[in-house]
Amino acid sequence: MAQTQTKTGQRKRTAKTAEEKYGVLEMPDLTYTPEIAKATASLYEKVRHHIPEIEWPVHAPYVYWINKLKKERNAVILAHNYQTPEIYHCVSDITGDSLQLAREATLIDEDIIIQCGVHFMAETSKLLNPEKTVLIPDMKAGCSLAESITGADVRLLREANPGVPIVTYVNTSADVKAESDICCTSSNAVRVVESFDSDTVLLIPDEYLAQNVAKQTKKKILTWKGHCEVHERFTAEELLAYKETDPAIQIIAHPECAPSVVKVADYTGSTAGMIEYATSRPNGSKVLLVTECSMASNIQENSPGVEFIKPCNLCPYMKRITLPKILDSLVYMREEVFVDPIVAARAREAVERMVNLKPN
Repeated sequence: MAQTQTKTGQRKRTAKTAEEKYGVLEMPDLTYTPEIAKATASLYEKVRHHIPEIEWPVHAPYVYWINKLKKERNAVILAHNYQTPEIYHCVSDITGDSLQLAREATLIDEDIIIQCGVHFMAETSKLLNPEKTVLIPDMKAGCSLAESITGADVRLLREANPGVPIVTYVNTSADVKAESDICCTSSNAVRVVESFDSDTVLLIPDEYLAQNVAKQTKKKILTWKGHCEVHERFTAEELLAYKETDPAIQIIAHPECAPSVVKVADYTGSTAGMIEYATSRPNGSKVLLVTECSMASNIQENSPGVEFIKPCNLCPYMKRITLPKILDSLVYMREEVFVDPIVAARAREAVERMVNLKPN
């Protein structure tokens, strides 16, 4: 059973773990059979431009059994836009950026949520669904940005800046969210900052996001020196070199990139905003997405007339999620995500304030 820490330091047994509650299954036979080939043929059409036909027999049995077992388990698979095409197109039920997945997590009817993203996303799903079982296929799927700050750091920031609202990016642990006034994503950060009457706001932990938001508001933005290791690797010089090679290329940047990168971009927006902008380009357009590489592969299916140029920075944490690990989660009911109830209650308030924030 799951355990919690008591005031005396002793462990007490509480609710059943996922393994105890649902039991484990036998790992299915992963032979590529004619039945599996037929059942997955339509799914392969969605990824055939990214997965060679000779490799599909390796993926197909996992795709088949994941889709079969998630129905038997009454499970739903949430996948971030940075997941690989075979996950994004072939086994996910809900896809999106952090904000979309947070909103969708509040509407889920299934008993089990399998989070195909990084750990803070799984924690957010658990915060919004405390009674549901939340699994992440690899507990080591972390985030360099989330790991740049702790709840203790936020408490010190509040002491040093009394009365200043603290807006925390969702790319953080539950412990950090619990010490915050409200959460935000890259798509609503400006709106969240503007929702406070205070002339000064702490926007943490992404330094570049905060600097980019500061250019869009009259409020004074205090920052923290945290960065996403994917987006911080892009440079303005690199992108201008693409432009010199072909001036027709449109550069679409994520606000986690440095302000110097945003300055040379044709468009800057959240993951959802980037997708909307890219997929609305006319046929023949050339687009360079300044974000995690897999997203271009995932949206190519809906934009066959757009050419995507890929600088291809990959997130090593997102890539820890694989089809074999997802199947392992469904068979053995692991890895289960727990959040301390006291921390969860406070963190949930910060997330819900964001989700429920009314449009301007």
